[in-house]
Amino acid sequence: MKDFFKNVLATVVGIILTFVIMGIFGIMGIIGMVASTEQSKNVEDNSVLVLNMTGTLSERAESNPFSDIMGKVAKSNGLDDILKAIEKAKDNDKIKGIYIEAGLFSPDSYASLQAIRRALSDFKKSGKWIVAYGDSYTQGVYYLASVADKLYINPQGQIDWHGIAAERMYMKDLMAKFGVKMQVTKVGTYKSATEQFTNDKMSDADREQTTAIINGVWKNVVNEVAASRKLTAAKLNSYADSLITFASTNDYVKMGLADGVLYNDQVKDAVKKMLKIDADEEIKQLSIGDMANVKKANMDRGEKIAVYYAYGDIVDTSLANAFDNNSVIDAKKVCKDLEKIMNDDDIKAVVFRVNSGGGSAYASEQIWHQITLLKKKKPIVVSMGGAAASGGYYISAPANWIVAEPTTLTGSIGIFGMFPDMSGLLTQKLGLKFDYVTTNKFSAFGTQARPFSAEEMDILEKYIDRGYKLFRQRVADGRKMTVEQVEKIAQGHVWTGEDALKIKLVDQLGGINTAIAKAASLAGVKEYYTKSYPAPADWTEQLLQTVSNNNYLDEQMRASLGEYYEPFYILRNISNYDAIQARMPYYLTIR
Repeated sequence: MKDFFKNVLATVVGIILTFVIMGIFGIMGIIGMVASTEQSKNVEDNSVLVLNMTGTLSERAESNPFSDIMGKVAKSNGLDDILKAIEKAKDNDKIKGIYIEAGLFSPDSYASLQAIRRALSDFKKSGKWIVAYGDSYTQGVYYLASVADKLYINPQGQIDWHGIAAERMYMKDLMAKFGVKMQVTKVGTYKSATEQFTNDKMSDADREQTTAIINGVWKNVVNEVAASRKLTAAKLNSYADSLITFASTNDYVKMGLADGVLYNDQVKDAVKKMLKIDADEEIKQLSIGDMANVKKANMDRGEKIAVYYAYGDIVDTSLANAFDNNSVIDAKKVCKDLEKIMNDDDIKAVVFRVNSGGGSAYASEQIWHQITLLKKKKPIVVSMGGAAASGGYYISAPANWIVAEPTTLTGSIGIFGMFPDMSGLLTQKLGLKFDYVTTNKFSAFGTQARPFSAEEMDILEKYIDRGYKLFRQRVADGRKMTVEQVEKIAQGHVWTGEDALKIKLVDQLGGINTAIAKAASLAGVKEYYTKSYPAPADWTEQLLQTVSNNNYLDEQMRASLGEYYEPFYILRNISNYDAIQARMPYYLTIR
């Protein structure tokens, strides 16, 4: 018995010591991460910036200390970090070129890729070079890498080049198996966000706008690749129609898609030749993370321009916690932040960076109101990312000026109400019975025992119609158009940024630097610097939030499910959505 207690005690002590040691290493790791973000980086002469195109891409890198300690599922890349790194590299005389290493890269949109590609093209104008290499190139990464002076591929590699397809997933029959159906009221012929719950295929209107969108995006991709690779658009389309993804690498060179076939060690020699160093010398490399700590000359001189990032679903504060595993535009928080910016006399202008397919109509209205107040005190310019549609356009409309990427998805001026009818699940599948008494005609409105009546749906439709008229009026006021002019381009129609420019929904095509320059011009500022908002949470807040919200597990699920994560996410949170939505019908999956 004595030996038994000794063994138990030894086991308990061992467990405690293990946790203590793990805690010490964890704290050391966190301290290391904090220290690495605070120290400045010295750039050695004849250095190369390495863009490792792997992992995911979003507006801003999502920091997750727990996954940093445990090992990331996939690397998270922030578009803002990449653009700033390329700009710093262009202006730093010690950095001679950029090396793009292609990999499995999952960007949020072609608009984000277009922004990076424009920055790379601008980098080349400084007289510096770009070399790209990959074992294989996805279509999105090839679009990005094709700007390089030299593009190489592994002898056993692939270049995926097949065109763009937009695939919709319909869940009506799936929900029917559980006895659930959606009761929908909407305004807008093209407002097709509800169709995935009510249809089993695309409506004619949705097919029309989706065709126009993917053709518009593909035209931009083809034309830019053609210009860089000195090919014709017709030739590139013929390659896509031939599914050259499975061609030999030597054929890629003959086609003009690549400049050479090299192994990994051989491309290093090619980079050394560009640097004019001996074969036995090491290449001095800088990562995106390194560039964050590289000081930029005169970075705090002049007047301050605020760049506020708003990306993800637009939600009410009361529902924000339901979406903790994803970036959201929390209306109450955004309004408070914008009020502080409005009252900060050191800030002379604001760039409102929007990347959102919309969300709550109520939350969108609150942000719209705050932006109109801000606009009275200082100029505000919207920079649109991958999407600024529906609610995302609602909050953009009052700005002084709107800048969009050619491939941005915008517009979608429409509104809908979506109400799950769970009565089939509860009464038929689960066998529950309901009974009730009422005092008035509509006392049982919203009961789980039955779907809405025809009269109740009629009342809801009138309510939705009022919301649509308000949305339409907000756009008319912001864009200095008549309601009739807005109606012709509304009805929930989604447009590319290129087409939106033609119908005056946006003012200019370009990226965030274009928007910053315009904001400075409107403020009458010649010398300026930018500061990003909202400030990221410190590492202790990030760690506590991560643990409480299971972000690490959510990252694993996203990595495992890939493109199927989105419908799973929608179904999981459907009960948390506001019933009244101003939301874009879809996001394009980039393959």
